Amino acid sequence: MERAIAHMDLDTFFVSCEREKNSELEGKPIIIGGGDRGVVASCSYETRFFGVRSAMPIKMAMRLCPEARVIKGDMEMYSQMSHLVTEVIQEKVPVLEKASIDEFYIDLSGMDKFFGCYQWMTEVAEAVKQNTGLPISFALSTNKTVSKIGTGESKPVGRLEIKENNIRTFLNPLSIKKIPMVGSVTFQLLSRLGIKTIQTLSETPVEVVQKLVGNTGTTLWNKANGIDLTPVVPYSERKSISTEDTFTQDTIDIVAMRSILSGMVEKLCYQLRAEKWLVSVVVVKIRYSNFDTETKQYKIAYTSADHTLLKYVYELFKKLYTRRMRIRLIGIKFTGLVHGCHQMDLFEDTEELISLYQTMDKIKDRFGSSSVGRASGLIQ
Repeated sequence: MERAIAHMDLDTFFVSCEREKNSELEGKPIIIGGGDRGVVASCSYETRFFGVRSAMPIKMAMRLCPEARVIKGDMEMYSQMSHLVTEVIQEKVPVLEKASIDEFYIDLSGMDKFFGCYQWMTEVAEAVKQNTGLPISFALSTNKTVSKIGTGESKPVGRLEIKENNIRTFLNPLSIKKIPMVGSVTFQLLSRLGIKTIQTLSETPVEVVQKLVGNTGTTLWNKANGIDLTPVVPYSERKSISTEDTFTQDTIDIVAMRSILSGMVEKLCYQLRAEKWLVSVVVVKIRYSNFDTETKQYKIAYTSADHTLLKYVYELFKKLYTRRMRIRLIGIKFTGLVHGCHQMDLFEDTEELISLYQTMDKIKDRFGSSSVGRASGLIQ
């Protein structure tokens, strides 16, 4: 049975949410982001015409498009709208995977005998628009890679079907940058060797690609040849992420406990960023030697940045620990999660901070989660 995998992507999602709230923004150049030293979280097609792109420093974006209106953004609203879109799609398809806050994979394999898959997806897209007011694009093909590339090529408000016998024709002329796993470093490496189009990459011997890019070479070569057997994983919403530490001996050593909390926050934040989560509620728990357990929490702006979350954790711990009594356990829980944001705080982070955390995460990816960290988390 031929697979039928669709990819759906909400068009300029944050901008569309703002326009749904305020119709006066329709057709105007919009940048979603925060602060002069912040970066662009999202931008309208009107600003992209001038070269503005996501993750670009706000100052540079404003030089390119001085007439753009900068909106700080409302992650709470975007999360609610994402949940609404998810519910609309989930009601109409057999298998749904939520890949991020604004994109989805759908497995319609075998459904064509009941109803044409392309027509099915067209009706799903229309239902999203009707129920939420948000424009959405989709592409339908035999696997995730081709359908995702297809969505990108069809935007805005695109609807595209790439049949199996047309996959190579569709992919061949495109830049290798269109392949989801090709970042700037890989692109620069391959382009220096003359490998700039997907066709050239697909015709390069797989052994050569492996030597050039390492362990991911085979996967990259397969994607260039339109091969991707990755399944659509049914969606389930993660509620929280947490950790706690029970001491071998009850303690009143505040310095040691702050150090442990620092290490906890760092490890949880690394996991958050690896899984592309942002958190909006911070909970700290302590258990005294007499087994009395107390918790406190803060509602915060969405983030996955160590330095931001650690500040709140320290404040909560200070408010919690009010007795002159030994502690046997401390714990942290992050809840109110929203999935799929590649930055730590879309509306507050500076380019320097984002670069710092990305570099640290790459080191941890390669050498282990304990290979680099804050000094405050090592004094134990």
